[in-house]
Amino acid sequence: MRRIYDSNSLRRDDDPQTPTTTDSSDRIQALRWVNSTSLSRHLLPTWLCYRALSITVTTPRTEYPAGTPVPFTVTMKNSLPVPVTIQTNSPVLWMWDISGVSEASHVSLRTPPEESGAFVFNRGERKQFHKQWDQSFRVSEREWEPADPGTYTIGAGLNVSDADQKGLYGETTVQIHPA
Repeated sequence: MRRIYDSNSLRRDDDPQTPTTTDSSDRIQALRWVNSTSLSRHLLPTWLCYRALSITVTTPRTEYPAGTPVPFTVTMKNSLPVPVTIQTNSPVLWMWDISGVSEASHVSLRTPPEESGAFVFNRGERKQFHKQWDQSFRVSEREWEPADPGTYTIGAGLNVSDADQKGLYGETTVQIHPA
């Protein structure tokens, strides 16, 4: 189509429907790219960012025999039509636990740096993480203790202070039966 306009083959002085020449310097430029994540971080109040996110933890079944690994999925969803950024306590953005025991370990697995992090969710974005609990708890560097039969809570949340009270934590329960 551009070749037709450039060739002047459509030029007729007496026809009002012919395209006119335009000066490109007068044309309105498209909006420049705006970093919407940074913009939303500065414009959205923190409490609104917290309310926009939902966290759920799901397992394929609710009952497992002893010794069988328990797969679980952590789903985080931003329900707002704008990006949301959550400031975290460390570069470790989210954590999971089994009945209050972080990552099923009584031993600290790592010491995250003191610097904060930022978990970014695009507009309407859903993030899924797949994990597995092997029905055991770490009691020392090289020793694991099997979980006793009973009910256990698998939880996950963002690495912020009081994540449960801010709605940034989800959990589900599973039953472990003797084999």
